[in-house]
Amino acid sequence: MSFRAFAGPSDFEAMVACANASFAADQTGFFRTVEEVARDYASFTDCVPQRDVWIAQAGTEIAGYVRAWHWAQADGLQLYGQFGVVAPRWRRRGIGASLHAWLESRQREMAAAHRSAPMHAHHAFVTQGESARAALLEKSGYRPERYFFTMVRPTLDDVADFAMPPGLEARPVQPEHFRPIWDAHQRAFRTHWGFSPSVEADFRRWQSSQVFQPHLWQVAWDIRAGEVAGQVRTYIDETWNTANGLRRGWTEFISVGEPWRGRGLARALISSSLRAQRAAGMQESGLGVDSQNLNGANRIYEECGFIAVKRNCVFRKPLALSEAD
Repeated sequence: MSFRAFAGPSDFEAMVACANASFAADQTGFFRTVEEVARDYASFTDCVPQRDVWIAQAGTEIAGYVRAWHWAQADGLQLYGQFGVVAPRWRRRGIGASLHAWLESRQREMAAAHRSAPMHAHHAFVTQGESARAALLEKSGYRPERYFFTMVRPTLDDVADFAMPPGLEARPVQPEHFRPIWDAHQRAFRTHWGFSPSVEADFRRWQSSQVFQPHLWQVAWDIRAGEVAGQVRTYIDETWNTANGLRRGWTEFISVGEPWRGRGLARALISSSLRAQRAAGMQESGLGVDSQNLNGANRIYEECGFIAVKRNCVFRKPLALSEAD
């Protein structure tokens, strides 16, 4: 076993094999392709793979790897995110602990470059099923910070027809709508837990991402004000469906602007989204939601037929810099 830095696109095939083996062992449902990973690595803005990825090499096989990146919340908290996988046949040999030790060391270097930030913390999103990873984090001093549910509507039959509130109308998405749709979603999430302001690079990257499927989106406009009132940016992940043997669409990126809340707009847009997914050949739908959402999202989704099937967790650990860092 040896440890090394990311060598470039030649690593993608072995990295994907390692990640997919880990995902399958933990029953996360995730599945990646070389093409998807190549696209993601080409668009990173707060991660330089050559210095922020560390690989455990076993002969011609990648046994595990980690990746670090950083971003800032609106309240100034500087966060250092992490992705980590170890293929199941290489587990319980200390590889995960070695990779994690390198990752935290690298994140301390990142934090030293952002010393002026008022607070720093390691941040890890752990999907239900990743029990070994959760145990490693807790042993390293991480604690659960927030829980998120994966919810599923197991059928797209009998979708309720919630009416669009007066004064609002749904419009087919045109290219000139992309910016107002993006900006409206950012405004709607300003008060949500963990909100991080976007930058122009995020807007550009969004338009080349696999979730950018405007033909499926449901967007409501305020007729008088000419503003985006709410949206559901539906998408279909064919790679995920093939890997999991399902026909699932995703009712995601749901937001309603503050002036239009409490009028049933979210339900109207969700019901339209579900019908669009069924028309596209889907048989069920999924979404993710903050378990402590302050706007009653969980209740709305339940009323629309979704049930919680997984509880995922954000772990965090304070990162305190010393004068030596």
